[in-house]
Amino acid sequence: MTEDAQDTRLPHVVVVGGGFAGMAAVKALADAPVRITLIDRRVYNTFQPLLYQIATGGLNPGDVTYFLRALHLRQRNVRVLHEHVAQINTDTRCVGLLDDTQIQYDYLVLANGVTTSFFGTPGAKEHSFPMYSRSQALRIRDTLFVRLEHAVRETVVNDGLRIVVVGGGATGVEVAGALAELRDAGLRPAYPEIRGEAFDVTLIQRGDELLKNFHPALRTYTAKELEKRGVALRLGAGVAEVRPDGVVLTDGTFVPSHLTVWSTGVKPHEEVDRWNLPRGQGGRVQVGKDLRVEGFDDVFAAGDIAISPAELPQLAQPALQSGKLVARNIRALLEGRPTRPLHYLDKGTMAIIGRRSAIAEIFGRFRLTGGIAWLAWLFVHIMGLIGPRNRLNTFTGLVTRYGFPFHRRPIPIVGDVPAIRPPKDAGKQDDAGAAGDDPGGSKSRA
Repeated sequence: MTEDAQDTRLPHVVVVGGGFAGMAAVKALADAPVRITLIDRRVYNTFQPLLYQIATGGLNPGDVTYFLRALHLRQRNVRVLHEHVAQINTDTRCVGLLDDTQIQYDYLVLANGVTTSFFGTPGAKEHSFPMYSRSQALRIRDTLFVRLEHAVRETVVNDGLRIVVVGGGATGVEVAGALAELRDAGLRPAYPEIRGEAFDVTLIQRGDELLKNFHPALRTYTAKELEKRGVALRLGAGVAEVRPDGVVLTDGTFVPSHLTVWSTGVKPHEEVDRWNLPRGQGGRVQVGKDLRVEGFDDVFAAGDIAISPAELPQLAQPALQSGKLVARNIRALLEGRPTRPLHYLDKGTMAIIGRRSAIAEIFGRFRLTGGIAWLAWLFVHIMGLIGPRNRLNTFTGLVTRYGFPFHRRPIPIVGDVPAIRPPKDAGKQDDAGAAGDDPGGSKSRA
């Protein structure tokens, strides 16, 4: 009997999504008597907590991504399928893919994450730049440098670009801080043609404080550190409209912007609406304490797509712990044992503001700021990456961006700024012009 034939006799676990939760579930089932199909619309896993470093030229995109098919090198019971899940039929235990393929499952794990939510804000989808995927981060980086080069070529002496970051959560704070670092150490001497700064940064937050999930003392520290780095804070008013040249706040104020980064709000992908599953707050799939989707014994959901009775935050640690629990509960069902509820261990949250400046709450009791918090942040994020090459490259990139003495002249990673090329017909016109410049040339050669 072939290996493939043996595999088909094993229970089939289908995992949708190769993010934190999906990868954790797959790895925890490595030695289980199951065959696994991991389905993802992309061929790589993305370490999302560092996407803002891609967007601000601090890291290369390959540093924070991991080739999903590399899983099979060490885990023979998994195959990776690069596709998009369109339909789920829980009656027939079947997953329908975009290419019309139908995949049967014994256990289904939904870990397909979420996407950007613009909250219905007029113009936000058309004129702002979200940052929830690698391609979106690259678009921000490339657009920034393209617009800087355009600013240099303007005939009128200008005052640089204006960048607006929408959202005062951890992502917004980290984006604003990284942009300020990029401007002050990397771009200030690189664009002498621009009067003053290469660009200024404004952070807009609907609430009266940043980082509402952190301790008040850490919120105050963060605001002071951002202002020290020249980030303008606009608190107490949200964004009512995004325009090509700026944003209109809910209090009627207009804030000019050449580049608006949208770093607030997420929602499930549109296809989840067609899956006929129970939904909870924010449209997330409702699960019980053991992470089984309510009303289904063979369907689990974990990570950002799921909302449990504990209403865990949409962060990496809850996703990792949820993915591992799903794998343990699938094992329990296979062995005829009862499933177990999720007991979430809050290891803490952290955010980086800039060089030698970060905040961290460890186990909900210990609060760190400054250089110590920065070192803790560095360690956690390096160890969270998959693969030794990614860890080494990311460590090198972050040290050369923030570490002494490298931070004095950091060279940003510049992406796809279009080359300056002559028009397609320019060559023909030049040839014609050259021939016309010497009307007697043909006679002299005769």
